[in-house]
Amino acid sequence: MIYRSKNNPRNVLIRAPNWIGDQVIAYPFYYFLRRAFPTARIRTVCVPWVASIQYSDLVNEVTVIDVPKTRNLRARLEATEKAAAELRSSGPWDLGISLPNSLSAAWLLFRSGCKVRRGYPGDGRALLLTDRVSGACSSEVMHRAQAYMNLLPEVAKPGVPADLFWGIPPENDLDPGVPGVTTFDPLTSWPDAIPLVPPMGDYWCLAPGSVAESRRWSVEGFADLADRIIHERGWPVLIVGGAAESTLAEQIKSKVSHPEKVIDQAGKGSAVSAFAQIFRNARFTVSNDSGLAHVASLCGSPVHVVWGAGNPNRTAPIGPGKTKLTLNPVDCWPCERNTCDREQGAIECLRLIQPETVWEEIKRGLRI
Repeated sequence: MIYRSKNNPRNVLIRAPNWIGDQVIAYPFYYFLRRAFPTARIRTVCVPWVASIQYSDLVNEVTVIDVPKTRNLRARLEATEKAAAELRSSGPWDLGISLPNSLSAAWLLFRSGCKVRRGYPGDGRALLLTDRVSGACSSEVMHRAQAYMNLLPEVAKPGVPADLFWGIPPENDLDPGVPGVTTFDPLTSWPDAIPLVPPMGDYWCLAPGSVAESRRWSVEGFADLADRIIHERGWPVLIVGGAAESTLAEQIKSKVSHPEKVIDQAGKGSAVSAFAQIFRNARFTVSNDSGLAHVASLCGSPVHVVWGAGNPNRTAPIGPGKTKLTLNPVDCWPCERNTCDREQGAIECLRLIQPETVWEEIKRGLRI
């Protein structure tokens, strides 16, 4: 079995992030990896729900891991071993990089036969890594996009930081902005996507879903905001999300004064990549702190996030689309918990954000 140096690898294995937002945030990592090793065979390993947003123009192959519905440890180990056996047979792998910080991600690279295994050494996995990268991914001062870029081999690391990768959009008519390293084309990166057709004319997108309750603004808040935008601009709202957001979309539509101005596309796409053209053509997108906020920004939509318990220094959307946030930094913020543990004033960081404030900040920040 012949291996190549990590500085000139022929075969590279990447354990991709498990969350939609993190996969989008990782785009600069993939871009610079491919730029450094243009002829390398690069394969990503991912969970099913991010398979549609692997970047076909930057990687050669994608392996989707089976995720058992049960949380049984044995079932999960067996699924990992099954994937590792398939990867071993298609090796050898000169270089493996673990973007998730989990023990299981490092174990997969180890069992797949990667000669060099790079990653952050937390979660008891240091012995599984040959290249332990200093500087925890959970650093409060480091955006996750930069943390991913820091995992690149030295020969692949660029001179540009993550926050300048997409450039800086102009703030006003006198500001030329700063050009980015590249542009993003969903048709090139996601060629297998079956896109939803955007409506004719002006519209804006609303992505009201989020896995964590500490990052979900209220149905009433979104409905009130939609009423204000419809009344002031006349633009219909197009609600996007997965099947899990279908009920949420129906609830919002039922509370809007002009339901005929609501276009419900929640659960309509075959995968998250199906919303790419809808985001690209929208006047702007309003979202919770969720994966779709990142996808919208990557596809070029101006994005305004109603921000909850997360830390924007680490996980705010970074993309070609201009991004602004409405924050309510109470004394316990940012806790980064998925559920609020306060008995009094639960989720104040979100609950006290008012629709009129969000709309005024959208108009000012996104120049609507």
